[in-house]
Amino acid sequence: MKTWQKVLIGAGGAIVLGGIVLFSINQANKGVITVQTAKVAKQDSLMSMVTASGEIKPTTYTNITAQGFGRITEIIVKEGDHIKKGDKLLLQENVQASADVQAQDAMINSNQSSIAAADASYNSSKADLIQAQANLEKANLDFERGKGLLKDGLIPKQDFDQRKTTYDAAVAAADSARAHMLSQKAQLEVVRSQLDQSRAVLVRTKDILQKTTYTSPINGIVSYLPVRLGEYVVPGIQNANGSFLMTLSDMSVVTSEVKVDETDIVNVKIGQDADVTIDAVPGKVFKGKVTEIGSQAVLRSSGLATTQTTTSNQEAKDFKVVVTLASPPENLRPGLSTTAKIKTAERKDVVAIPIQALAVRSRKELEEAAKQGKEEKKGSVTLAAAPVASSSDPKKDEVQGVFVVNGKKAIFRPVETGISGVTDIEITKGLQPGDEIVVGSYKALRTLKPDSTVKIDNSAPKKIDDQQ
Repeated sequence: MKTWQKVLIGAGGAIVLGGIVLFSINQANKGVITVQTAKVAKQDSLMSMVTASGEIKPTTYTNITAQGFGRITEIIVKEGDHIKKGDKLLLQENVQASADVQAQDAMINSNQSSIAAADASYNSSKADLIQAQANLEKANLDFERGKGLLKDGLIPKQDFDQRKTTYDAAVAAADSARAHMLSQKAQLEVVRSQLDQSRAVLVRTKDILQKTTYTSPINGIVSYLPVRLGEYVVPGIQNANGSFLMTLSDMSVVTSEVKVDETDIVNVKIGQDADVTIDAVPGKVFKGKVTEIGSQAVLRSSGLATTQTTTSNQEAKDFKVVVTLASPPENLRPGLSTTAKIKTAERKDVVAIPIQALAVRSRKELEEAAKQGKEEKKGSVTLAAAPVASSSDPKKDEVQGVFVVNGKKAIFRPVETGISGVTDIEITKGLQPGDEIVVGSYKALRTLKPDSTVKIDNSAPKKIDDQQ
């Protein structure tokens, strides 16, 4: 046999042998899933947080609106100015109001003069009454004396009649003086009432005049100032609001008002700590506490409360949560965008795993895997945790668990969970520190079946696998 024939035969044998080897390797790896694993370990602490966004709002703020008709003659403050309670903010024309006050002052002076005159007349009538009563007393004594003298025949009947006439005239004069006094007293009361009425009108006109000068009712800043010098403003009438002038905000107590998703609101409680970040103040975290939780859901699209809508709506809903900042910076402004991370729970010394390691499988899948494992000749594979009671429909009876690596098999083990952190979740039952579990890739975890054969490859970046 020639040399080239020997070489050709040898090469052919090598190719056949290589094909057999490749076929054997391919058959051995058939059905093997490449996974990434991690060891279960304890963490010193695990914190559950709810993250929500919103805006900065002051606890106290007030909207200043027009209190009368008129033109703005002077704007004393600017937007962003710090003001104190009682500081002047804005002036409105006051010609008519000032004239009304002056006219009412003059009316009060006239009423006071009338009171003085009426009081003098009243005192004069009281003196006349006293004099008339004295004359009546004298006439009465003469009349009574005349009765005795006439009875004894000491005076003639004409003298007695004269005394009686004098007495009757004195009675009439006393009655007239009394009536005149009462009339003067009534007149005095009328003039005094007129004075009281004029004083009340003066209070009203002074109030109108005072309202042309707008002052701050609170300490804070001018957070919004939409009006301009020379604009005409009108007060509110019935259901119509008055002209809006400005907004004052007390920034001594600042809150972050955020919208929390309806799925997280049950975990939020009054008094919980929160870390607040403000877009306008990068790189800083402000401490705060939850001080208010809304009881009414708000539609995410419209911002309306669910009680304001008459139709059933299945769209996402939020709840208002107010976080009061402990030490807000002085340069904060209402409306700044903010994010609050509310600490809803914390556990110490817990067993935790990455959240993505959790998987859900139906009871039917688990039962089929257990049955198939018993039929294998090389050992049997059973669930590591106690069976979960199945429902009438095994397809709907889902079990939450993780895949634990045992040799080359990925065994599904049911677990019970506690609180969830940002990336990890607490395991309260089903795992022990040191257990090796499947944590990736996402594609592998999504399709991995119980008791599947796996190949561990922790060298590949998880980020790349998660994007597959």
